[in-house]
Amino acid sequence: MVPNVASFVGHSSVRTWVLGDEASTRAATPAEVAEMRRLVLEAMRAGAIGFATSTLEQHNGENGIPMPSRLADEREMLALTGALGEAGRGVFMLTKGMTSTIPWLEKISAESGRPVMIAAMFVDPGDPTRVFRELGEIGEARARGRELWAQVGCFPLGMEFTLRHPYPLEAFIAWRPAIVADTEARYRAALADPSFRAGLKKEISQPGVPNRFSDKNWDHLAIMEVTRPEHRGLVGRSIGDLARERGVHPWDCFLDFGLDGELDATFECRLFNIDENDVKRLLQHPHAAVALSDAGAHLSFLCDAGFGLHLFGHWARERGDLTLENAVRAVTSTVADAYRIPGRGRLVAGAWADLLLFDPKTVGRGEKRRVNDLPTGASRLDTPSVGVHGVWVNGVRTVDHGGAVIAGCGRPGKLLRDFEP
Repeated sequence: MVPNVASFVGHSSVRTWVLGDEASTRAATPAEVAEMRRLVLEAMRAGAIGFATSTLEQHNGENGIPMPSRLADEREMLALTGALGEAGRGVFMLTKGMTSTIPWLEKISAESGRPVMIAAMFVDPGDPTRVFRELGEIGEARARGRELWAQVGCFPLGMEFTLRHPYPLEAFIAWRPAIVADTEARYRAALADPSFRAGLKKEISQPGVPNRFSDKNWDHLAIMEVTRPEHRGLVGRSIGDLARERGVHPWDCFLDFGLDGELDATFECRLFNIDENDVKRLLQHPHAAVALSDAGAHLSFLCDAGFGLHLFGHWARERGDLTLENAVRAVTSTVADAYRIPGRGRLVAGAWADLLLFDPKTVGRGEKRRVNDLPTGASRLDTPSVGVHGVWVNGVRTVDHGGAVIAGCGRPGKLLRDFEP
């Protein structure tokens, strides 16, 4: 193990262990809740850093089946987060859906006595003031002694996808007929169905639905690669621009393009955190934790690796919205303290020597690239580092000046099990 690792107890895993095949279909019984709580408490005592869940509506598995954590009711959530209070340690972290309000999360913090890390707090083009209203609520909760954190990111959340695998669209309730279509012919029929399209047009226009593709995103949805030669001239064009040019609704333009032999065309869409002046407000907020990254999730659609390098290069050096010292503090001691990790996040005598050597004049995140290094040769997105000259883990150099793991560096990383109250 080269890096240090701290592990959360995953709600969906615990729920699946206890409820089996029904984990994604029903509420838990009192006996099942008790067993889940026992498992969470056992994991905390074995060294977990906290308990993590998701209530986000987009978080579905195969065929649109909800992730098990989304089926938990308030009784279950209070019981499992209460295990952190009983253990006297640990952070509750969640990816927040529409029903998870800040006052409800304050209640969890009040009853458990533990910090709450709230992801993912983006600026949503469909409701750009919502995240700031919620930050205000977090500030009010803080004033009452509840430690709530807003987990924020420092660049736009963007995804690459195809209409054959359209992850950003699967949060739409009206997209369900396409999800359950079990053959290509039925899938194509669903996309062509006027009633299917009417449902999408109605749903996308509904205001106040957070963290979902909205009608504000069409101008940020661009064609990257096409499969038919006659469409090469459309590469780089946005669906919003094409729809206006053709005098049609963006949904019709988008779906007609896919049905015209382009189900495997690649699109790039910037979804959230598009306005950098708003993102600046997030990064400078006193209750923000700059720790949001899906570097290992959805890896065929996006890669948020290198967010810290982007913070140093773009926000500190290029824009000057943060000093370099504050940018470094944001991704080191601030989050180490929030997660109660002792001996980390500071260069002080007696601390562990976890070090990153970088050139402040060049540090940044490289251009996105697609690599085929997953099992079976499957592809993923990658963003290489720029301006990094070495990484040390627990005092052992593990990465060289070119960004490659040093052969023979051993396994200096530790499984972190000891955390502060």
